[in-house]
Amino acid sequence: MRELVQFIKESWQELKKCTWPGRKEIQASSLVVLVVTLVFVLIVFGEDWLIGQALKLVY
Repeated sequence: MRELVQFIKESWQELKKCTWPGRKEIQASSLVVLVVTLVFVLIVFGEDWLIGQALKLVY
């Protein structure tokens, strides 16, 4: 049991050393993730549409 308590104390001390991002950094990162996701969605949708059109010509 002591080892568990010691582990939790040490983990808490390490977490205090971390620097957490601010509100502006989180907003900027979230915007980047959304834009990149949207770009990939558009690419996959476009490829799917093109393959569908090609298959319609074949069949």
